[in-house]
Amino acid sequence: MPGNGLHRALKIQFGLLNDADRYLTAESFGFKVNASAPGLKRKQTWVLEPSPGQGPAVLLRSSHLGRYLSAGEDGRVACEAERPGRDCRFLVLPQPDGRWALRSEPHGRFFGGAEDRLSCFATAISAAELWTVHLAIHPQAHLRSESRRRYAHLCPQGDEMVADSDAPWGVGALVTLAFRDRRYCLRCCDGRFLRQDGRLVREPEARACYTLELKAGKLALKDCDGHYLAPVGPAGTLRAGRNTRPGKDELFALEESPPQVALLAANRRYVSVRQGVNVSANQDEELDCETFMMQMDPDTGRCAFYSSTGAYWALVTHGGIQATATQVSASTMFEVEWRGRRVALKASNGRYVCMKRNGQLAAVSDFVGGAPDPRRWQGAQPPLPPGEGEEFTLKLVNRPGLVLRGLDGFVRQRRGSAQLDTNRSAYDVFALSFSDGAYQIRGGGGFWRTGGHGAVRSDGERGEDFVLELRARGRLAIRARCGRYLRGDASGLLRADAPAPAGAALWEF
Repeated sequence: MPGNGLHRALKIQFGLLNDADRYLTAESFGFKVNASAPGLKRKQTWVLEPSPGQGPAVLLRSSHLGRYLSAGEDGRVACEAERPGRDCRFLVLPQPDGRWALRSEPHGRFFGGAEDRLSCFATAISAAELWTVHLAIHPQAHLRSESRRRYAHLCPQGDEMVADSDAPWGVGALVTLAFRDRRYCLRCCDGRFLRQDGRLVREPEARACYTLELKAGKLALKDCDGHYLAPVGPAGTLRAGRNTRPGKDELFALEESPPQVALLAANRRYVSVRQGVNVSANQDEELDCETFMMQMDPDTGRCAFYSSTGAYWALVTHGGIQATATQVSASTMFEVEWRGRRVALKASNGRYVCMKRNGQLAAVSDFVGGAPDPRRWQGAQPPLPPGEGEEFTLKLVNRPGLVLRGLDGFVRQRRGSAQLDTNRSAYDVFALSFSDGAYQIRGGGGFWRTGGHGAVRSDGERGEDFVLELRARGRLAIRARCGRYLRGDASGLLRADAPAPAGAALWEF
């Protein structure tokens, strides 16, 4: 069963990029480390952990090996310690340009070098001992101000970003972190970038780029003039303030951005909680009361639907569905069955959710297209005839642009080609267009289309329909019109040839 915490802080994983544009790598063979990789993948991903006991020392653990970086008295470095010892303790010394110098705490020497000639024996900091932090998390997230305890979002007027929302609701709360030339840009849901003066611009110019600093698991963003991004004024407008040192006002937390969806019922109206606690399909508009956050259970794949009113959908007496639960329990969990362009929802009583003639929802059908037993229905309005009320069209609301990461890296269009690679350390943002339960996906060269041998290319003149299936927490599957699922093959090419939505056919989004 998932926890009741809706807003989960992202586990900060990162790569360390040296002065020669190569990443610190932990190798399986001999537990050796080098700085030879040109891209950020699994072997180049690290986690910062506090060192046991008092003091500022930290530990660097390889996400790939699960072991700790260590430096001996003679300067030799390795990544073989299963448990952190004295030689695994490092001090992080941030530099004015945001890069890190790593000093062995017990030996007082600095860690650096190039390619396979890494050591921790330098007595002073040079360019070879400086590392740039490159976040290795999915770049689409929610941004929460630590001082105001409010979420950043694009304001309704669309002219600035403000940190004044109690909950990260709707597409406006989605922020994409873009890594460019060792610095970061904040991209809004409409594709514009946040500039240091609070304005939103179309291109990631120098004044829209920030140096990222990590402070106790939180982020601080420093502009090109040395000032830090912060919420300013009564509205909490995001712009660079006066401070040249980050305090609580300048710190932000990155949180997961779970899928938020709208559901269209067979009567062509949106499921809503606008009218009160009853969950009903009775609205023509798609606004906050028609948007629901899907909280996925990682163990069972079932999900809870959380509403903008602060309550979960729950199964109540006689099979009714109401948004009244404040805690996740068995009665709030639903199994999602993907049926082509439509979905069916099975409640904890083992019956499918269907719709009364007045739009109210209840879990009283034994199967999709099956007539509910009238003895189980106590309401004044019976459900629709068999087959008309159990299927819904599900629309993903808070992903106007899609960033996909698979087992081997991000999906990106190859430069000068329509080929889509699935093993890249940098990503493309692909535009989504929704139509009757399916999506058209567009890249820089055109729409995605399937070709010979299942190859997927980004050069279509017209949109081809793909179905996005939300299969696990933070993961989706993409089904092509041939009925197969998209996966990354051994060569790193995107193909529509997977028979099931599992393994390489699941994408972090």
